[in-house]
Amino acid sequence: MPRSAIINVMVQAAMKAGRSLARDFGEVQNLQVSLKGPGDYVSQADRRAEEIIHTELSRARPGYSFLMEERGAVEGDDPQHRWLVDPLDGTTNFLHGIPIFSVSIALERQGTLVAGVIYNPAMDELYTAERGGGAFLNDRRMRVAARRDLSDCVIGTGIPHLGRGHHGRALLDLRNVMGESAGIRRLGSAALDLAYVAAGRMDGFWEEALSSWDMAAGILMVREAGGFATDRNGGQDMFGTGSVVAGNELIHRSLLKALQKPVS
Repeated sequence: MPRSAIINVMVQAAMKAGRSLARDFGEVQNLQVSLKGPGDYVSQADRRAEEIIHTELSRARPGYSFLMEERGAVEGDDPQHRWLVDPLDGTTNFLHGIPIFSVSIALERQGTLVAGVIYNPAMDELYTAERGGGAFLNDRRMRVAARRDLSDCVIGTGIPHLGRGHHGRALLDLRNVMGESAGIRRLGSAALDLAYVAAGRMDGFWEEALSSWDMAAGILMVREAGGFATDRNGGQDMFGTGSVVAGNELIHRSLLKALQKPVS
């Protein structure tokens, strides 16, 4: 499948950062047995990957702005274009030697998501999407799953940890969706969760307290794979609310309904 010039630029940056993370991941697995632990090393790995991405994208598209997990906002000369970068989504997995983590890069043009790349270097899985051009996993077209009933579905989510998110609300959401679905999965990387929905591996996904770089590329992938992605209110303010709900048309609607149940 021929890729556009912009996707090629993003893929090159993501895979170069991914190779760096893969090397560091091997070291983290060794550091797991040490008394100090791998926490500091993971922070360095994160920053190294972000620096690689920033360098590669800046060289290819000088002037574009950035919004990155580590550096935050970096204003460029071109106000129409902005990269949203998460150099290591799934840091806790990485820290514990679990091979479910990813590099996520999205491009906005005048506030609209137009391209996205997610790469899991541990599994060598590359997800790409371009507005109007479809979504692909290692160059094979992706489509969201076609299941119609929530009771038949496996749904992904994120669970807030210590010091993060509203635990009571998350437990209520879990109760409501558990009671209507075939199973719930918590992978630990929102970018990969959304990519899995686009690939039909999971039927739906919801999470709160996300940053824009966590979900930008994945939102575009779900939509280009024929699915729906909104905030938990059914609107388009995912970045403002920090929430996302995704699935095919029917499952997306069922998930929204389950998440909006009143507290009993």
